[in-house]
Amino acid sequence: MRLSRRGLAALLLPAPALAQGEGRGRPRVVVIGGGFGGASCARALHGHALDVTLVEPNATYTACPFSNAVIAGLRPISAQRFGYDALRAQGIAVVQQAATGVDATARRVRLRDGAELAYDRLVLSPGITLRFEALPGYDAAAAEALPHAWQAGAQTELLRRQLVAMEDGGTVVMTIPANPYRCPPGPYERASLIAHYLKQSKPRSKLIVLDAKDVFSKQRLFEAAWAALYPGLLEYVPLSMGGRVTAVKPGERSVVTDFGDHSGAVVNVIPPQRAGDIAAQAGVADRSGWCPIDPASFESRLVPGVHVIGDAAIAGAMPKSAFAANAQARVCAAAIAGLLRDAPVQPPKLLNTCYSLVAPGYGISVAGVYQPANGLLSDVPGAGGTSPLAAPAAVREAEARYAEDWFETITADAFA
Repeated sequence: MRLSRRGLAALLLPAPALAQGEGRGRPRVVVIGGGFGGASCARALHGHALDVTLVEPNATYTACPFSNAVIAGLRPISAQRFGYDALRAQGIAVVQQAATGVDATARRVRLRDGAELAYDRLVLSPGITLRFEALPGYDAAAAEALPHAWQAGAQTELLRRQLVAMEDGGTVVMTIPANPYRCPPGPYERASLIAHYLKQSKPRSKLIVLDAKDVFSKQRLFEAAWAALYPGLLEYVPLSMGGRVTAVKPGERSVVTDFGDHSGAVVNVIPPQRAGDIAAQAGVADRSGWCPIDPASFESRLVPGVHVIGDAAIAGAMPKSAFAANAQARVCAAAIAGLLRDAPVQPPKLLNTCYSLVAPGYGISVAGVYQPANGLLSDVPGAGGTSPLAAPAAVREAEARYAEDWFETITADAFA
């Protein structure tokens, strides 16, 4: 069900009328971005009896969590797609357009067609933009030959097709950027599941993983699993051994490092990232490309009245993940509801858990608890941790099931 012309016209009232509350009884909050953070925040805001509009250009959202399983042929891409009909049925206005600008002084959001939405509070959950300029030779056109697959959808399917088409005995090259980026353990899960696919379907092939760092999330757990499951198949090259990629040669299907070039029949380049484009246009991104926020309310430190959640936010020790975005959405919604009533914002505690599959039926995880400290979200001492390094198969199988249960729960919370 799409928004009617009359409904859209009501959303696009002049800003002064909205600011004075004419013709409406509830404060208006606009949420930009319909991923896990934005959709969850819109639903949570609506639960606080606010007038909520979600701005999202796509009719469906394709989830990144579990997309590595699609690449490995363990899951159909259709299982990753979610729509917004449940949000509309709940009473949330969904505007299927791109937001192209924010006037924080007038408190208006500009849409691609030139129309404007007024707001009392604005939430940005724009996800990431790929920094193609950070890797000479790599751009959107090159990604059609050497896919990144770090924004789920067509790129996910492209990387899957390339793996299937590769002859047995071919080499797969995968590159991982320096921190920060979306989903810290995600590339290592991808490496694991690509290795699983090669082991099952292309046993004479090899995967080379080039990493721009020496230390990564759940490292001991991943490396133990690789040694047990993929010896001789998966070669991991850290920063200190020449793993940092400095350029890409699309025509040669190769990448350049300080120690030499690496060519592959399939080359998966994950470039550096920054906050989604609307963050810079709204003035909430700093020189790092990410968005500094107050850790209790997620209000921008640069632009009052604008809140930033999810991958785009500088959230201190809290990683960029779907779980984190969902948790931040709830805290942000409660803070906005309080601020609109002139109530004090209460310091929150937030939880994040990241599950990773290293093979079907073999899951590992890391969990953390975070609270505001010294202007950032910091780890709660003694809370969280990783899966045990030495664990029986039953524990790994249980964690794989927990990962599936978590995905069903979080997608239902955001979209169903």
